[in-house]
Amino acid sequence: MSGREDDQLHALNRIGMELMLERDLPVLLDRILTTAKSLTSSDGGGLFLVDPEAKSPELVLGLHKVDSLPESALTRLRIPIDDSSIAGHSARTKEPIVVRDAYDLPPDARYVVDPTFDERYQYTRRSMAFVPLVDHRDHLVGLLVLVNRKSDPQARLTDIASIDRYVVPYSQQDIDLARSLGGQAAVAIENAQLYARIERMMDTVIEVAATAIDDRDPATAGHSLRVAKLSLDLARAIDAENDGPYRDVHFSAPQLRELRFVALLHDVGKLLVPEDVLLKAKKLPPVLYERVTARFDLIRQTLELEHCSRKASSNGDLSATLAELDEMQRTVHNANEPTVVDKEPSSELAQIAARRFRGPSGEDVHYLTSEELHFLELRRGTLDDTERAQAEYHAEATHRLLRSVLWTDELKNVPVYAYGHHEKLDGTGYPRHLLAAEIPLQTRIVGLCDMFDALTQADRPYKHSLSRAQAFDVLQAEAEGGRIDAELLRIMARSLS
Repeated sequence: MSGREDDQLHALNRIGMELMLERDLPVLLDRILTTAKSLTSSDGGGLFLVDPEAKSPELVLGLHKVDSLPESALTRLRIPIDDSSIAGHSARTKEPIVVRDAYDLPPDARYVVDPTFDERYQYTRRSMAFVPLVDHRDHLVGLLVLVNRKSDPQARLTDIASIDRYVVPYSQQDIDLARSLGGQAAVAIENAQLYARIERMMDTVIEVAATAIDDRDPATAGHSLRVAKLSLDLARAIDAENDGPYRDVHFSAPQLRELRFVALLHDVGKLLVPEDVLLKAKKLPPVLYERVTARFDLIRQTLELEHCSRKASSNGDLSATLAELDEMQRTVHNANEPTVVDKEPSSELAQIAARRFRGPSGEDVHYLTSEELHFLELRRGTLDDTERAQAEYHAEATHRLLRSVLWTDELKNVPVYAYGHHEKLDGTGYPRHLLAAEIPLQTRIVGLCDMFDALTQADRPYKHSLSRAQAFDVLQAEAEGGRIDAELLRIMARSLS
């Protein structure tokens, strides 16, 4: 074995191992074609892949390179797998074809070379090799096409004279090398395609899961999808920063995919939150509100009956009494509406609760029970401490559910990043009360986008939506209080302006 052959064999073994580890299909195709051109000293080449979705068997161009034509561009080139072309015939028979001169084919050849490419770029294809990419099961994966083997690998084929001088036919050794590479390439391409299909399937499953989580609460439908988009947009805006504390932060494609999964799944723990807590729109639970409404109706009837039994001489006293009752019921109704910020409960509520009337069995009944007053006097939102703890448990549940998934190495941080989306930089968040240094950037991004969407969307039963400007005012107050990342907020505000 000559020194050149030994070098080629070592190169082939090395690239074979590298190909098996590559999962990015465009990168893989580039490595295969670059290696094939180098091993055979080819000026150009193309990689075609079998299109599994074509109605009839077809090859579709995946990548092409011509050293002497760096600006050449082919798009959506398709070749039927039949005997109408050299490439199609080679793919159909799964046998390599060597052409000494593409424009001087043997008289018995059943195919011709399409001159379109050469005419468009003023380039002459002379020696060519067509090598099917066939895996160990004899399954056709694609076709490797090599063009113009050169006696001097550094030569540029700029005219017919340089082609005459440097282009030589492909040897049997070239074909053997290309076939060996093709076998390895076929398996590597199938692996990459399978990996891509698995990734697409996982993307779809997670997106469906996120939609199902949101749809459990009609008020938050689409929330996770919106947070995912906002998070990716913010990450790309961070990538574009040239100054500030995040100027050196850049997200790779796998990191962006991981961030998307975090955003899509950040609320998966809501599956374990009781529905009556998750869907609670007012301060009073629906059962208690119905009970209060029924009680005020009973109070009205009691007052009317008492008035009739006393045979009052004037209806004015009853009218005033009922008007006072209506005002108390309005106070209760207004108090039942939640607020986004802390609001002091009305002092009239305690006075109403202290009022009594005689019930159907002659017993004294309070206008409001202590439990009802407890909910009506909530300063913010719709949940009391017990319910809030149940709702906040979704962050803990999110971590527990996601931690049970067998994530790949590229996605192993999804549970950790999603766990802390309600943490605050000053330790006032939940569930672990982390401080700034303990909260990863990805978690800060999703947390900020979660807050922004919750403030601006008109889908929350316990609040009205805010305009973007109003939402940023609220978030700015949080940043000034040291609870959220002021720099991230600045970048978000600029990117959304």
